[in-house]
Amino acid sequence: MITDHRRSGHKLMNQINVVPYIDVMLVLLVIFMVTAPLVNPGQIELPQVGKTSAPPVQPLEVSIRTDKTLWLRDRAQGADEKKVTRGELVKMVREKQKANPEQAVVIAADKDVRYEAVLEVMDTLQQNQVKKVGLLAKPRGG
Repeated sequence: MITDHRRSGHKLMNQINVVPYIDVMLVLLVIFMVTAPLVNPGQIELPQVGKTSAPPVQPLEVSIRTDKTLWLRDRAQGADEKKVTRGELVKMVREKQKANPEQAVVIAADKDVRYEAVLEVMDTLQQNQVKKVGLLAKPRGG
């Protein structure tokens, strides 16, 4: 009989009482809900830039026709297109960029020109330290 009493008195507890944890979580939730509106979000003060007196420089436009001929036009001067060779193109672009380093160069190719021809012109310009080389495209629907 003594062993039966002991077994029933020292029964192992295999359940966790979660009520205290729930109480703690509710208290934390209330604290965060009360303090969240009081916290000011970080604000960034951006530097201000004055307007420049000079408008941006119009780019040099290199056109590649379907027969792979190269044409150069200086939009800044409003000049007409001039047929050039690769050597003349590099020389003229570098001269114009020496006078105005901010002037970009855009490549406008006919849509039937092979992609390889466009890359060759772009590679030639970049190998000759021509800065700001880009592609000119017509927007869709326009």
